Amino acid sequence: MCVLMGGLMPKGFLTMSTKEIDRGELIRRVREKRLTQAKAAALLGLSVRQVKRLCRRFKGDGLAGLASRQRGRPSNRKLSVETKAEVVALVRERYADFGPKLAHEKLVELHGVRVGRETVRGWLSEAGIWLPRAARKLHVHQPRHRRQCLGELVQIDGCDHEWFEARADRCTALVYVDDATGRLMELRFVVSESAFDYFAATESYLGRHGKPVAFYSDKHSIFRVNQEGASGRAGGITQFGRALGVLNINIICANTPQAKGRVERMNKTLQDRLVKEMRLRGISSMVDANAYAPEFMEDYNRRFARAPMNPHDAHRPVQPGEDLAHIFTWQEERTMTRNLVVHFRRLTFLIVPAQRLSRSPAAVCSSTKRRMARLRSTALVTFCPTRCSTSSPWWRRVKSLRTSVSVPFCR
Repeated sequence: MCVLMGGLMPKGFLTMSTKEIDRGELIRRVREKRLTQAKAAALLGLSVRQVKRLCRRFKGDGLAGLASRQRGRPSNRKLSVETKAEVVALVRERYADFGPKLAHEKLVELHGVRVGRETVRGWLSEAGIWLPRAARKLHVHQPRHRRQCLGELVQIDGCDHEWFEARADRCTALVYVDDATGRLMELRFVVSESAFDYFAATESYLGRHGKPVAFYSDKHSIFRVNQEGASGRAGGITQFGRALGVLNINIICANTPQAKGRVERMNKTLQDRLVKEMRLRGISSMVDANAYAPEFMEDYNRRFARAPMNPHDAHRPVQPGEDLAHIFTWQEERTMTRNLVVHFRRLTFLIVPAQRLSRSPAAVCSSTKRRMARLRSTALVTFCPTRCSTSSPWWRRVKSLRTSVSVPFCR
């Protein structure tokens, strides 16, 4: 607090605390003989000797004599400027992307610098290396309008939770929510998020509702290529994105969790209502939960779904030529050898010879239910998978025709 000084002192401002100002009022009353020194000592919690010393200061310097004489002076325990410069230089050189706590741990462990953690935080903030939370830019996430039609945009997400509480192991629920109506469109319990589980859930969705205009997801590697050049992703598209592209369904990846808040709030609701419903019904396995899911979705949509702004249903029917069982498979490019052999994941696929087959593009499909080799322009051809033999000559294994082969694979 700043106090305007006058009288015996030169005019100006003096910084004093509220406690010091109240103390000055009592000392002034003692000087005016309106309060005894013993009573003032009892009120201030000081000794009579200390009150006498304050009276002498007040007589000589006025109210300014009661201010702390350490104010404005450096602390006796203040670290040297050289130590501060050394710490800032070390952090800037080696630990520029470390947080203050981790940087402090490394300074103590590797460099023997005995400095307090909060002291390091303050020094890094002054140097501009660390930005305090209060100084960070506030991100504003304004709500957007719902889509107008059912099936125009479907938000999808996987929610890992203790769905069966202590009755079974932890698992993941794949949730599909319509943006226009808030309807729960698909619900499937799986061990964890994977491309094959999304294949099965999306195939079930398409069989029940048809093809939506677009899916809205996060930036999981199932939906978005996060590392170029990964197996099967050289074209910049994931296996799930390839399958949706064949069906003319768009995939949109949200930049923030708030952007797909509808499915995030649905996950929170399911963690409350669905867990309790399954507890009441004694459901403790993913098989039973998937069997109960259609009943729960129907009841939930009856209670909470809202009518769309436009009654038009944007879902499109699956065309007769769109084989969903074939589209939702893992497909990777391979090269067929001169001997009509395709190598894939330590397996050798021997294609039955046919006329001009060695130069025909082929697609080899492999799934848990069936495996087949399909020519892109001819009929179905049988094959025999065998283990790849490493005893063959290297020139026979390496030398091959530049014939593109797609190998869809399911675990």
